Amino acid sequence: MGWIVLLAAAGLFVIVLLWFVAMYNTLVRQRVDCDNGWSQIDVQLKRRYDLIPNLVETVKGYAAHEKGTLEAVIQARQQAVSVASDGAHAAEKALAENAITQALGRLFALSEAYPQLKADTNFRQLQEELASTENKVGFARQHYNDCVGRYETTRQSFPTNIVAGTFAFKPREYFRVEASAEREAPKVSFSS
Repeated sequence: MGWIVLLAAAGLFVIVLLWFVAMYNTLVRQRVDCDNGWSQIDVQLKRRYDLIPNLVETVKGYAAHEKGTLEAVIQARQQAVSVASDGAHAAEKALAENAITQALGRLFALSEAYPQLKADTNFRQLQEELASTENKVGFARQHYNDCVGRYETTRQSFPTNIVAGTFAFKPREYFRVEASAEREAPKVSFSS
């Protein structure tokens, strides 16, 4: 009878240990998915940062007296690159990216005032590339937020929260747009 109790206790211990390992591995897998999602955002933002100077140089030739708008775009880009290189949290990065979106919206509005700029092939191509990149950034943000949602649900759910607390799995922030005006995409027009 003593062996049966000991065997049952050992079996229960093995089951609990396997459950613990499975929950730990689930949390690790979801944390890695969040890191991957964040790196995908970085890849698309890097592409966006690389396109902006070319776009500004193209506009400079047509709208030299719109210096304030051009400087605002460059400053927003530099701020976003700085935040990205500092390893900032999602909230800080979202604020910097929102500033770029607003500055680009003002830059694209210039094309309405300068028909020859709007007709420029290089400008239109850069505009299309930037619009494509904006879509990719949006998809990358959505993927990241989906990963964070799964991770946070698992991390906070009982009994996985015991494993998460034991091994200090930290919460993740969503990539959010705070102001309602910033939720609107800049208007980009490709027609003349």
